[in-house]
Amino acid sequence: MSVRVPLSSGYVNGDVSFWYRSAGLPAPGPRLDGDLQADVAIVGAGYTGLWTAYYLKRARPSLNVVLLEQEFAGFGASGRNGGWLTGDLAGSHERYGSGARRLQREMYASIDEVIEVCETESIDCDLVKGGVLNVARTPAQAARLRESVASARPWGIEEADLRLVDPADHVRVAGALEASWSPHCARIQPAKLAQGLARAVRDLGVPIYERTPVTEIAPHRAVTPYGTVSAGHVIRATEGFTARLPHLRRQWLPMNSSMIVTEPLPASFWDEVGWQGAELLGDLAHYYMYAQRTADDRIAFGGRGRPYLYGSRVDARGHTHEWTVEALWRLLTDFFPAARSSSIAHAWSGVLGVPRDWCSTVHVDRATGLGWAGGYTGHGVTTTNLAGRTLRDLILGEETELTSLPWVGRRVRSWEPEPLRWLGVHTMYRLYRVADHRERTRPRTSVLARFADLITGH
Repeated sequence: MSVRVPLSSGYVNGDVSFWYRSAGLPAPGPRLDGDLQADVAIVGAGYTGLWTAYYLKRARPSLNVVLLEQEFAGFGASGRNGGWLTGDLAGSHERYGSGARRLQREMYASIDEVIEVCETESIDCDLVKGGVLNVARTPAQAARLRESVASARPWGIEEADLRLVDPADHVRVAGALEASWSPHCARIQPAKLAQGLARAVRDLGVPIYERTPVTEIAPHRAVTPYGTVSAGHVIRATEGFTARLPHLRRQWLPMNSSMIVTEPLPASFWDEVGWQGAELLGDLAHYYMYAQRTADDRIAFGGRGRPYLYGSRVDARGHTHEWTVEALWRLLTDFFPAARSSSIAHAWSGVLGVPRDWCSTVHVDRATGLGWAGGYTGHGVTTTNLAGRTLRDLILGEETELTSLPWVGRRVRSWEPEPLRWLGVHTMYRLYRVADHRERTRPRTSVLARFADLITGH
């Protein structure tokens, strides 16, 4: 590393994520053993698959629901994310059209729904609804922040939902000029939520066949090396790993996001920076960051590292490149100079699914029995819950408020073939980095960032 990054004596890079470190990686459950008949087969035991199975069995206990998972429940983004149970939509309100107001309200309500289920099922995932603070550290960022608050109003996002605040009254980030605050966000420990949901689903009688990769999804069947599951409905809940399935390499782009976590910080640090609660922290940079104060007083700090691997490949074990660790440490200590006395305990990466228009979708085809939900673009902790309840209603053939939301049945064109998508994504993030650098001395958003948005439809 070109900059000295203090690593703790027990430093780990990869090994899925820090979130599994205290309890250890779960022992995978049994594989599928032969052909099977079911009412609903769900491919992928992350949040989407687990929530869908949970709500289906709660609604219709007699349904035969099975989950198929290539590793273990919560192996993917569900066990690696930043722990933001946020009400933010994936993509812009404008792209969802006139129904975006209702979709936004359902997203806010989904936060409380997750909280209620955790209480009902005794899932201890360090959940605290502490809100979210977004800071602007340059004049251009401050202008974008003010615009984001103003442009939210026509979509029913009122002062109580999102407002401008003095950053000095909240978490004291070095160089912060302005900030916005929303109560619609909660901190979670991602792996604890995933493992708690897996337990709740198993308790309802849903088998989770782990170490069982699905090699083909077709109408009414999911094919694995160990047998084929025939089902009335087959639901794809594979998010960032969707590109591994035949004919779906260009469906959703597997975008990498990386994180580091510090050793526990002393009370004097939290007093100095004013981070007294469990609020989440983000910023208005193009190459943005996200952070949480963990339940054991660490900073978990994330951002974009190596954003995309050629050919939609996925580095499944979560190893993070040294330059990404260095960049995240440099940014963390730029935000909080007092953190320089700490060290990094763990670094890891995960993938999220990005549709061509950056908006999530949920769908069930009644003729083929095929369905899916995903493309959360990093907002999946909350959106998966809404997806699970919506898939429940669609599978059961019920017309509800959820099935009429504007993301239901949304069709999006595929990403371009290689090398165009590799060039597009890497060009976008290079332009974002340069734009952030230029905006340190310029009052308006860089034209380079606007060009990057145009390239990829961000």
